[in-house]
Amino acid sequence: MLILLFLAVLRWKKNTYKKIGDEKLVAQLTKSFLHKRYLLRFVILVTGFGLLIIAAANLQSATQVEKISRQGIDVMIALDVSRSMLSQDIKPSRLDKAKQLANKLMDQLQNDRIGLVVFAGRAYMQMPLTADHSAARLYISNASPEAVPTQGTVIAEALRISNSGFNKKDKKYKTILLITDGEDHDEEAVKTAKQLADNGVIINTIGVGTTEGGIIMNAITGEPKRDIQGNVIVSKLNERELIDIASNSNGIYQQLNDVESVVSKIQSQVASMEQKTINDSSDRNYRSFFQWFLVLALIGLIGELFISEKRKANK
Repeated sequence: MLILLFLAVLRWKKNTYKKIGDEKLVAQLTKSFLHKRYLLRFVILVTGFGLLIIAAANLQSATQVEKISRQGIDVMIALDVSRSMLSQDIKPSRLDKAKQLANKLMDQLQNDRIGLVVFAGRAYMQMPLTADHSAARLYISNASPEAVPTQGTVIAEALRISNSGFNKKDKKYKTILLITDGEDHDEEAVKTAKQLADNGVIINTIGVGTTEGGIIMNAITGEPKRDIQGNVIVSKLNERELIDIASNSNGIYQQLNDVESVVSKIQSQVASMEQKTINDSSDRNYRSFFQWFLVLALIGLIGELFISEKRKANK
């Protein structure tokens, strides 16, 4: 913006020169004005502002990296974000309840690496396995139906994407926590669960919702969603499929009624699994460089004030 403003001023000056009168006469009258110094002052001004921006960014480098080793496992959370998860047959909504569970679970799995897959009509790796639980919380809090443009519930694909985040060499130390209302009705889901179980993956399933079901409100109109015949759509928890997935992959199924109870059972099961050593590099101390950029900026901006654009008169 400063450069564009400078170019506009130069254009205005040029047009003004032409309007005053004869160019040679104007040049003679303004010969004491030093155009190069005018340009120099502008360059110093822009550079100074640039250095101030860099100083505000506070560039840092790590001066000490600490290696942390702990015993844990890898946990991939597969979170259903389809529109049926907005149903309020459990309060405040199925999706909000699922997020509460995921956040509570991370409080109890401090030594484990957490990954996140979100799915609806498609499944996406939202966050690879990490020991940074604060980042995981951020991704979970932002999970919504808008994160997946295609609607539906593809549990089989969500399981495959979750498995792709694990170390393929490991035949244990890994589990998938599938949180969904189970509205999939896809035979591939159970088949995929069996295949993952053969590779050492334990799948725990959490059913969100009620078997009686609940309506899905349209966020735009505020009216219940209807099918093509005009009937109100009722979304029901499909427990049967979730039970089959868990039983075929050495996991457990739980309906999400009480968050504390579900977390306790999952934690107990994870604690009973064989643990592996997880190494993590953590930057502990940092050196800041903002002061160097700040000093250079101040020197430039103050020095610019003492640069005269007028030629000294000859005695």
